[in-house]
Amino acid sequence: VPGADRRDMQEKQLLNRTADKQQRLLPGRSNHGGNLSQPEKKLQEAVCVLLVELCERFTFFGIVCNMILFCTVKLGYPNYQAAMVNMCFVGTSMLTPVLVGWLAECLVGRIKLVCICMFLHFLGTALLPVVAFPFEDIYIDRRHILHTLTQREQKIVFYFALLTASLGIGGVRAIVCPLSAYNLEDCGPKELLSFFNWFYWLVNLNSAVVFVSISYIQQSVARNLGFLIPFVSALMAMITIHMVRGEMIYKPKTDSSLLTTFGVIASALKTCCVRYRYFSGGVRNWLDHAKENYGGQYSETQVESTKLLARLFPLFAFQILYRTCIMQIPSGYYLQTMNSNLHLSGFVLPVAAMNVISIVPLLILVPILECINSYLFNSKDTGHSPTIYIVVGQLSAALSVMVAGFSEIHRKHFPQVEQTLSDEVLLVSSMPCFHLAPQYILLGVAEALVTPSCSLLSFWLVPERIRGISMHFLTLFNGAGCFMGAFIVQTAHTGTQGNWFPHLLHEGKLERFFFFLASLTTVNTLGFWTIAHRYNNLNQEYTNEFRGSLPEEKLLKNEKAIKHYGSILKSSPILSPTEKT
Repeated sequence: VPGADRRDMQEKQLLNRTADKQQRLLPGRSNHGGNLSQPEKKLQEAVCVLLVELCERFTFFGIVCNMILFCTVKLGYPNYQAAMVNMCFVGTSMLTPVLVGWLAECLVGRIKLVCICMFLHFLGTALLPVVAFPFEDIYIDRRHILHTLTQREQKIVFYFALLTASLGIGGVRAIVCPLSAYNLEDCGPKELLSFFNWFYWLVNLNSAVVFVSISYIQQSVARNLGFLIPFVSALMAMITIHMVRGEMIYKPKTDSSLLTTFGVIASALKTCCVRYRYFSGGVRNWLDHAKENYGGQYSETQVESTKLLARLFPLFAFQILYRTCIMQIPSGYYLQTMNSNLHLSGFVLPVAAMNVISIVPLLILVPILECINSYLFNSKDTGHSPTIYIVVGQLSAALSVMVAGFSEIHRKHFPQVEQTLSDEVLLVSSMPCFHLAPQYILLGVAEALVTPSCSLLSFWLVPERIRGISMHFLTLFNGAGCFMGAFIVQTAHTGTQGNWFPHLLHEGKLERFFFFLASLTTVNTLGFWTIAHRYNNLNQEYTNEFRGSLPEEKLLKNEKAIKHYGSILKSSPILSPTEKT
């Protein structure tokens, strides 16, 4: 596209002018940076990307960890609405990287867009303290209040802040910290699984620190002013990006895009509908109708790439209900914990600190899984596949939600006591919150097994040039799981008139909601188990066969064969020079 090439040239010229200007103004620093060797430079870039990633996760978990408490106590939302707001924010934060990645590729330059996203992230995290600040406690004198936001104004500012923050999060994840920035092209399945294991291990270690520190500050020390901490963390991320702005903006290959994939599918469906009577003949796959030689408008390479992605769609689709189960930690499980006894030896535990119990199994299991994977991948007898991890992990998630239902029945057998949260006195069960630990542990085990394995399959089983698109689709389906969770909560509340997701837990039947979700997840796991054999082998021969339908790879094989037989002919003593040519 001429416009895209012109934008890329302008960005390169801008970076060159900035570098020349810095070299003239700061010759000492420039010479020092120029003396860095290539490995040192790569290490510096990796550390900077990792720091920005951790800062972004810090802000994200800082917003999420007590949102339900803020929505119910401060904004007066019923439980089901607070849970839906939390799940929709998480889902939006998963979908915005896909949107921002498309904007950076097609419409706006990457440097300009990352500046816009950083501003939106700053604006969103700065507006959250405006909503949460207790203006009613500040007076000019004894009769006049300095400033007060009505509840309607608070809600408008709150939703606008969440929207801008999610767009900023999308910019950081898509432009500054994409997975392609970690140079994973030359890694095999063993190295990729190890990378994803330790990558999510670091992310969860960061979230554990956030859930303990920020949740306590938000709940006990500074009340709702704890939303200032995401603001400070966003400022740290922007400073880090400013320090290495030229070298952190990774530019991936743009051979394929989401629009191309959706266009191939739409073109194939349109051609199938127009030529319905000829559907059974002439093509081996329905997507072949999108090819130019079958009446479509896409090249053979684009269609074959889409066919490889389509083979992964069942894998992605079966992650939707699993992601809905994971979203019970900041929604259903959070409400259970909030309505349990949080006192421990005179100390009130933060509600979100219980999330650490779900993170501890992941932090423990990753080193153990690394040892198991090293043994299995080194075995020459069997082709190891992480699909067994996904099946076991989804069963663990279904069991966790079922245990949550029995825990809810058990919680109601305890007498009610008064408990103060954010200066509000609530009637809660006297059952200690640690009785809920098994359901958190089971979900933590599920996350340790499923998420790295799904990332590996979606990354490894496609050619290098469409791996980013494959990861985008995995992200889309994970985001759909969050919105599916909000839809199920809304449907359960409306269909049972608030009985399955009540505002007062001791008056409703929240356990029935958990049992219903557990049954859906069990059926979902059985469905995935029936198709898991499609992804059972990760050895190189299978992968080459899996990718071998691409035209350019067929051409490459033919060229190698021509060169091989050509060298044999040239060395023949029988043929004349003209015949050899």
